[in-house]
Amino acid sequence: MMKKILLGSVGLVVLSVASAQAADLAARPRAYTKAPVMSPYYDWSGFYIGLNGGGGSSHNCWSNAGLGEGCHDATGGTVGGQVGYRWQMANWVFGVEAQGNWADFNGSNASLVFANVTNQTKIDAFGLFTGQIGYSFNNVLLYAKGGAAVTDSKYTGIGIDQATQSRWGGTVGAGLELGFAPNWSVGVEYDHLFMGNSNVTLTTGGVVSRVDNIKQDVDMGLVRLNYRFGGPVVAKY
Repeated sequence: MMKKILLGSVGLVVLSVASAQAADLAARPRAYTKAPVMSPYYDWSGFYIGLNGGGGSSHNCWSNAGLGEGCHDATGGTVGGQVGYRWQMANWVFGVEAQGNWADFNGSNASLVFANVTNQTKIDAFGLFTGQIGYSFNNVLLYAKGGAAVTDSKYTGIGIDQATQSRWGGTVGAGLELGFAPNWSVGVEYDHLFMGNSNVTLTTGGVVSRVDNIKQDVDMGLVRLNYRFGGPVVAKY
């Protein structure tokens, strides 16, 4: 009889402990796994098209038969457009671009060889064909560029003899671009054009009047506005 009473008491104690533990577990709040936080980042990949404008200066040095006629800076404004493609790998951005501009860079100096002669240079247009490499800080892109350049120039001397020439050279530059909306970006850029030396034949009424060697370099600063065709902002975990 005593044994049955003891076993019953033990059973009641076990049941009470189990009930208390179950009540304690029910009272505890459930633990939830926090979902990963998504943060947007700017993706520079895709085709883009844009406009640019600014100013520049072309440094031109003329010589005739090895005699220096002096140098002058042809300065003025420019406006044009660009089209290109970029692709992004992590924070690195690579691209190719073609740019074409109208220009009005004018300058002149009195010849140091020929009396009463003024040598004048005017750049009417130029084009750039470049590759780019940049580093992205989210919606801010720093980049360098380099490639080929071509200028369309007009040369005048003595007031009546003249020549036009398209010459090829190289270019290097650097820029900073800011993505201010999903597909829009604005930036500033500096470019230097190495156009080298070239013999230019000036004519008067179709008759050769003289042949000058002209060295040309160009420096310019541009403001650029681009629209990109591609996914603007991507969710990043």
